[in-house]
This record gives sequence, structure tokens and C-alpha cells, in this order.
Amino acid sequence: MTILFIGDVVGEPGRTALKHALPGLRETYGADFVVVNGENAAAGRGITPRLAQELLQAGVDVITTGDHVWDQVELAPWLDSEPRVLRPVNYPEGTPGHGSVVRETAKGKVAVMQVQGRSFIQPPLENPFLISEKEAQRLRNEERVQVILVDMHAETTSEKISTGYNLDGLVSAVIGTHTHVQTADETILEHGTAYLTDAGMCGPAIGVLGRERESILKRFRTSMPAKFPVAGWPVRLCGAVIRVDEETGKALDIIRISQIVEKPAS
Repeated sequence: MTILFIGDVVGEPGRTALKHALPGLRETYGADFVVVNGENAAAGRGITPRLAQELLQAGVDVITTGDHVWDQVELAPWLDSEPRVLRPVNYPEGTPGHGSVVRETAKGKVAVMQVQGRSFIQPPLENPFLISEKEAQRLRNEERVQVILVDMHAETTSEKISTGYNLDGLVSAVIGTHTHVQTADETILEHGTAYLTDAGMCGPAIGVLGRERESILKRFRTSMPAKFPVAGWPVRLCGAVIRVDEETGKALDIIRISQIVEKPAS
């Protein structure tokens, strides 16, 4: 089974670039399943039900989120009815939505789990190491799923790397998100889990983490509050392609992808 994972989608340029590029990416890599982090899709802060449906209709199979999941108030009451859009699994019991989902593909079941770190990121959630390990075991033992992908949404590289080791052999892949900057440390860990510290983003390339650089520079130079509008085109689309043995759930290969997408002709 081949899974395509795309990093944080930022604003309208990121959404448009993803929809434009996705058919070609599916064909090029033979992707059986597509996971996208959509937590910056709504003008850089959160995602709305309408925008989530837009991405799902474009061919995305599961949307993950992170610390911006509640930024758009209309999302929370909708999450219970749409299991393909995830919030972090380590929120307390009673929180709207789902932290994992199991989907059927032509090559068998695949599960996606969303986890959020606790270092330098808000809000403080339950222990991601204990919760993700428990959920991975539940998916394997109760749901009988071998192929499990984890989106680890966290600020620090150490917390992401440690999560990879903690889940090695329990899940097929641990892919980090949140920083919007792709790392170059893709690997297969000792017990068969594919790992990448950060997938990067699908967002404006000429800016700072997808935001207009002038406003970011003003903030750094003056220390004054400022709004950070989403920058424009072109878009850098980043992510990873993971090949998994669907019988064992072990990763066979992981490659990074990073490409520039120009604004489509209207």
C-alpha cells in the first residue's frame, strides 16, 4: 500500500495548489490513500467544515489538524459527524470529534491517528506517548488494522523523534507536522516504522512559514503586535510517500516530496 502524506495546508493558495497537484501526485506515486494536514487551511488558522469538504471532494481521504483545530468555531459541533477529519487523540474524554479513524481501501484497512505534543505548544494535553501507544494497540488488537499512520503535531524535534521510537513497530509511520519546514531525516526505524520529523507545508513559498514576510519582519523589528496575512504564489508543496506491506504493517520505503506549484491559469 502506498500512502501520500501532505504537510500543513496554508490558506487559499495552499488549498488551490493541493487540488491542482493532487491528481498528478496520485498517478506519479501510485498512491492508494491520501492524508493531508489541514489545520491552517482557513486563512492560516484552522479549517471550516466547508473547506474540509472541499479537500475531501478533491481526493483527500483523511484530514488531520493540530493546535489550531478549534480556531474556526463552526468546526467543533461538526466533527462528531465527520470521522475523516481528526483532532488530536490526546484531548480529554468528552471532547468533540475523533482522534483516529479506520478506512477501507482496495488493499485493506488503514488507520490514521492524530497526536499533539506538549513541549512549547498549547493547550496542554494528556501525555502523547502513553495515549498514542494505547490507541495504536487498540487499533491493532480491536480494529485488526495493520497499516497505521500517525501525524505527530509538535513543536520540538526531540518530542517528535522520541514519539517515533516509542511507536516503532506498533505503527507503520510517524510523520511530524506543525513547523512548516521540511526536515531531511526520513528513515525506516529498527522495527519497521517509517519516520520523518516534519513533512513541511503546502503553502506560499515566498514568505515566512506561509505568511507575508513584511508583517513578520515588522513584528521581529518592532516587537509590536501584528496580523500575519497568508502570502501569495507560488506554493511549495511538501510531504512524504510511504510504501507499507499491508500484511505486516511494516514500512518498506519512505521518500520526501517537495515541489513548487505555480498559480493555475484561471
